[in-house]
Amino acid sequence: MTRLFSMLVCFLGLSVVALAQIAPNQQPKPELTEVWEPEPRVVTPGAMAKPPSDAIVLFDGKNLDEWVAAADGKPAGWKTDGTAMTVVKGTGAIRTKKEFGDIQLHIEFRPPAVVEGNGQGRGNSGVFLQGRYELQVLDSYKNRTYSNGQAGSIYKQSMPLVNACLPPGEWQTYDVIYTAPRFNADGIKITPAYITVIQNGVLVQNHTEIRGTTEYIGMPKNVAHGKGPLELQDHGNPTSFRNVWVREL
Repeated sequence: MTRLFSMLVCFLGLSVVALAQIAPNQQPKPELTEVWEPEPRVVTPGAMAKPPSDAIVLFDGKNLDEWVAAADGKPAGWKTDGTAMTVVKGTGAIRTKKEFGDIQLHIEFRPPAVVEGNGQGRGNSGVFLQGRYELQVLDSYKNRTYSNGQAGSIYKQSMPLVNACLPPGEWQTYDVIYTAPRFNADGIKITPAYITVIQNGVLVQNHTEIRGTTEYIGMPKNVAHGKGPLELQDHGNPTSFRNVWVREL
């Protein structure tokens, strides 16, 4: 724990120093917030789960009635086959019509069986809690990328404890306990968001603090907000999802 804390402090310190050295008119590079070492070790994963009786089922394979296009609220453009929904490249992210705060989430995902690309270009998608905080979806089975950008990471913030990914084309699970951040009347964050993630039966995030919004370039931001939707990313890869449900906590 002490080692992880020291690494986090070192990462944050280096990032702040690096950002401070950027000229006012110079755009920072995305590599600035990539962490490559250490690399999470690989473990063998576990099994799937069914919705409990009090769950809000967001997708059971039948249709996309609970989802809309994230950009404009129009009907979601992803395809369904009666069991799963799959990203259609270029149609954009989709989000739930319902909005949530603290939740238990279960979601299953499947990276494409046919491997195309590598690193961030292989089976990439993402689960955004409250539309702001990304739990990364990626085909990280024998696919090296920066550690805080692989599957199971809180993207560009916290690497997973281990790499619990199954081979391409196999269904995988995320079981998530998420506590939303709290803000006071002045819009100041008084309690951060926390997330626990079990991937394929293996703990990969243990009550991890989410430092702010997911940013591809630069540091996380903290703008006051209330409940928000669950959002799934279109990153151009035909990643599939099924059995999506939440329990409000």
